[in-house]
Amino acid sequence: MHLRLCTWNVNSVRLRAEQIARFVNERGPDVLCMQEIKCQEAEFPRQIFEDMGLPYLKIAGQKGWHGVAIASRLPIEEVAPLEVCREGHARSVGVRVAGVEVQNFYIPAGGDVPDRAENPKFDHKLDFFDRLTAEMARRDPKDPLAIVGDLNVAPGEFDVWSHKQMSKVVSHTPVEIEAMWKLKAALGFTDLPREATPDPEKMFSWWSYRAADFRASNRGLRLDHIWATPGLMPAATRSGKVESRVHDDVREWERPSDHAPVTAELAI
Repeated sequence: MHLRLCTWNVNSVRLRAEQIARFVNERGPDVLCMQEIKCQEAEFPRQIFEDMGLPYLKIAGQKGWHGVAIASRLPIEEVAPLEVCREGHARSVGVRVAGVEVQNFYIPAGGDVPDRAENPKFDHKLDFFDRLTAEMARRDPKDPLAIVGDLNVAPGEFDVWSHKQMSKVVSHTPVEIEAMWKLKAALGFTDLPREATPDPEKMFSWWSYRAADFRASNRGLRLDHIWATPGLMPAATRSGKVESRVHDDVREWERPSDHAPVTAELAI
């Protein structure tokens, strides 16, 4: 069985319904993990997803802010919720599809000041990573698990438009990168997009709305991730190599999200 896994910060599921339907029609994701749906569960446009062939839904909504959801072509099984957000925000949702556990996260952006003592938002971000790392450390790396979502950290030198200029800016500071590496090491995760497109090729999934032409300025960040446990890597490499990419052309569409979708192919 082939499974195309996708993560996308849609920046409002209701505003972006047309773009989501187009993407699903053209690129055929089997499991679509969304962040920043910006609605409560009762407000989620379920019928639209049923019409596009993704009828199985798991939604964690919140009024006006945050919110995450998973839409699947295949039936989903419940998994235990992860209590990793100390503020109680709707930032985490998980399911099991075709034997693969998928955990979808919208990690806090962290505000503007990269100091835990001065900035509660930054402290919350690092606390989220700490709690998630502790949770993953209790898991078995042989279990097939994917962590996906807007993790709000661009970890590598080639995941940002300028390593030098971004190293003191929230999303690419050393303390955030260290927190991400600890999470990655907790289960020996593989970063599938980077495995498919190795350094030193630059790869971004987010571009600010402030740029009149995001292609021309290309001041992007790779904030959106798909990670696989060792137990999932046989499925991710069944074709002989990892197939994962950023669909950056979607950022060119009319009224786009500031994030582009990211996909990975699994052979279950």
